[in-house]
Amino acid sequence: MSTQYKFDNHIEEVKQQNKVKLTDLLNRINEEKKIERNRNLALSVAAVSAVTVFGIILTL
Repeated sequence: MSTQYKFDNHIEEVKQQNKVKLTDLLNRINEEKKIERNRNLALSVAAVSAVTVFGIILTL
């Protein structure tokens, strides 16, 4: 009987640990969007800077 009780408790603990909170997922998605937006901004700035430098070199 005691082993069945321990097994049932273990199953309950596993079920509780496997729950995923929607707010946690949404927060993670929002953080990833911010990171992606910053990467895109940095890439855009680098591209514009390269074009500008290339343009200045061509005018000399």
